[in-house]
Amino acid sequence: MGYQNLASLILCICFGFLLATQARHHKHRHKISRSHGHGPLSYPPSPSPDPGDPSDPPTEEPSSIFDVRKYGAAGDSSTDDTDAFKMAWDAACEVESAVLVVPSGYTFMIQSAIFTGPCRSGFIFQLEGSLLAPDGPDAWPDTMSRHQWLVFYRVNEMTFQGGGLIDGRGEKWWDLPCKPHKGTGGAVLSGSCDSPIAIRFFMSSNLTVRGLKVKNSPQFHFRFDNCQNVHVDSLLITAPATSPNTDGIHIENTNNVEIYNSVISNGDDCVSIGSGCFDVDIRNVTCGPSHGISIGSLGSHNTRACVHNITVRDSLIKSSANGVRIKTWQGGSGAVSGITFNNIHMDNVRNPIIIDQFYCLGKGCANQTSAVFVNDISYSSIKGTYDVRGPPIHFGCSDAVPCANITLSDIELLPAVGDMVLDPFCWNVYGTLQTVTIPPVFCLLDESSPSPALDGGMDHC
Repeated sequence: MGYQNLASLILCICFGFLLATQARHHKHRHKISRSHGHGPLSYPPSPSPDPGDPSDPPTEEPSSIFDVRKYGAAGDSSTDDTDAFKMAWDAACEVESAVLVVPSGYTFMIQSAIFTGPCRSGFIFQLEGSLLAPDGPDAWPDTMSRHQWLVFYRVNEMTFQGGGLIDGRGEKWWDLPCKPHKGTGGAVLSGSCDSPIAIRFFMSSNLTVRGLKVKNSPQFHFRFDNCQNVHVDSLLITAPATSPNTDGIHIENTNNVEIYNSVISNGDDCVSIGSGCFDVDIRNVTCGPSHGISIGSLGSHNTRACVHNITVRDSLIKSSANGVRIKTWQGGSGAVSGITFNNIHMDNVRNPIIIDQFYCLGKGCANQTSAVFVNDISYSSIKGTYDVRGPPIHFGCSDAVPCANITLSDIELLPAVGDMVLDPFCWNVYGTLQTVTIPPVFCLLDESSPSPALDGGMDHC
């Protein structure tokens, strides 16, 4: 009996010890799980769990990632995914350093939409799939604006990036009867003419747009209005050379802009700079076929326009109607000043260097005495070939408000085919040659004896 009682006592002690050990082990595992589920992102990562333990929870998508598919987007190129994108945007907008993801392998059709900020800082719109506009005017809802497709309004510190595609499906818009190429001899026919801008940023700041491919916008591909601190990098923008008004990037009332390392070909200006812009740097842009890189048009309908401190450098313009251009309407006021065009290669460009203060769409523009003052424009190291249908250098300045302080240095422009044009066009332009130019330029007026208009002062900005 003594031995039996002793064995029973030992068995009870071992069983109790086993229960206590299991209870402590269960409590320890539960604590690790709670730490994984709710620990702040800024904490150091927890030790890696045992990969062989089947009770570990599955890996969850980080709370800062917002995939549009999880908000109902179909991505089948025909379903209207607008509401899903708006819901994903609204959710991501409330989270610091959020990433709104448009996944690869899907094509999302979106109606005209406005994505409104301000959002929390560090917002990233990551486009890896494709965005598709409605297919032409007939597919555009009557209740939707026909002036713009995708609008980002009052956003700050946003990055729009990725390897995806944005397709504006502009072909049917280009064929509207009002478009210049539809009428005989470029005549404009009657009919509706509203066409949407593909991507518009309005009243936004600290923006980065990079890596995207955008094609066939009904009108401008990108437009920045009333924005500050804009960085554009490594874009590919394409549309047919015959597509009307398909500017690649247009900026208006926007400052501190960088446009770098991009390739643009379209039916209008690769980059156009409107009124109210200053501190703009354009570098390493391949442009063409196109209408070139332009400041303007400025001063339409007798308006005041101010543009200053613009640099275009280290770029290529090819097979284009113009190279680097400043265009203003008669009757305007204000000034364009502090402009530098440097180290630009021209390849078969019709008007490589052009100032046109008689810009007019059509033939009915009346002569007017006021004009935007064009002053302090530098052209250096502009080289390459031109199309002999236009002069390599064209300075057409206002009768009443001449161009002033134009400087030329290291200009070498030769005909792509045919004989050299030996008489560059100059009208009422004051400036200096800092080096010998090809072709020779003898038509600049001497700034040591300026016209009375210059003595009287200009409408400076």
